[in-house]
Amino acid sequence: MDERTIGADDAHRTRQSARSGRSIRPIGLAARTYQTPALACSHCLMTADVIRVWIDHRHPIFRRGLRTCLTVDDVTVVGESSSFDRMPPSTVDIVVFEAEGGGLQRAMTLRADTAVKLVAIVSDKDERTVYDAFDAGVSAIHFGAELRPDNLLTSVRAAAADSTTLPTDLVPKLLRRAANGGAASTSVLQPRELAVLGLLAQGDDTQHIADELCYSERTVKNIVHDLLMKMNCRNRAHAVALATRQGLI
Repeated sequence: MDERTIGADDAHRTRQSARSGRSIRPIGLAARTYQTPALACSHCLMTADVIRVWIDHRHPIFRRGLRTCLTVDDVTVVGESSSFDRMPPSTVDIVVFEAEGGGLQRAMTLRADTAVKLVAIVSDKDERTVYDAFDAGVSAIHFGAELRPDNLLTSVRAAAADSTTLPTDLVPKLLRRAANGGAASTSVLQPRELAVLGLLAQGDDTQHIADELCYSERTVKNIVHDLLMKMNCRNRAHAVALATRQGLI
């Protein structure tokens, strides 16, 4: 299945482009893959470091296949679990997991104190699960029956570079959902995102927010990224202004 990869900042511009009717410019690392120029920046790409991946899936054969796909020069699998019966260490960069069976909810708990990126595998074309994963701010969504090794590797590398990979045939629906107030709504913000948003409204910077909430600075940046995506905001000031208008803070 074809997928589109878009940068974190470009995701906001993509939503704006969808509303204005402007097309998305292909930059082309691979056929039908869309990336932003930022991904070519050596500061963003993790070319020097190995990307550490944790796999969670209920089926051992599926886990073995994922491990085989993800064992390459710049990616290594450091462990695996079934329905998160074991929790990955804090040093993991990416968690590839099965979204059904409560997997999405359990995966999201990992985000509380870490900056781990999430790559969701949806067993079938259940749009409800896809919407929930999109709203939760996962870095990539794949349909298990259509998953290819090259696509999985592309999305893992993109997630490490803070980009998002979505199923091509669902991108228009997901962007319309965001534009119409689905993922862009403050009603989907988690308590920790609301806490960070409140401190942003006070003018606190990343370091002060991290100290106040006992998070790492990387975790705070990850939370800010997620709430900007959900609120469809360009930057922190935009998010604070929107939340103020809606009486959230």
